[in-house]
Amino acid sequence: MKQIGIIRCEKNETRCPLTSCLKALDQGREGFQDGDGHELVGVFTCRGPGDGVADMARILKSKGAAQIHFCTCMFAHKDKDGWVEGDGLCPDAARLAGDAARAAGIPCVLGTAHLPKGYRPDIFT
Repeated sequence: MKQIGIIRCEKNETRCPLTSCLKALDQGREGFQDGDGHELVGVFTCRGPGDGVADMARILKSKGAAQIHFCTCMFAHKDKDGWVEGDGLCPDAARLAGDAARAAGIPCVLGTAHLPKGYRPDIFT
């Protein structure tokens, strides 16, 4: 079972309780299709501009996270036909995931639930 940490954006903190992300994690689908089960070890909220993301990643790793996922809403948006890559809540999501991966020494993945059609999660190491 892979232990997972999640980092979300503050811009969605009071509008989304992560229901779909947690269901996707529990069911091993969408951004969590890479193993035989996942266990959530913690969730952090990035409060822009991302200064604390490296520390968040290190803490999640210290709590057992083997991989950190950044929520899809950070790099994608919803339109009338579903989720589309780009124009997410954080223009620096990819940079933050790369910074977190380097700081913690564990893979960081862009994507949780609501993956855009045809999107394969970017994994930063």
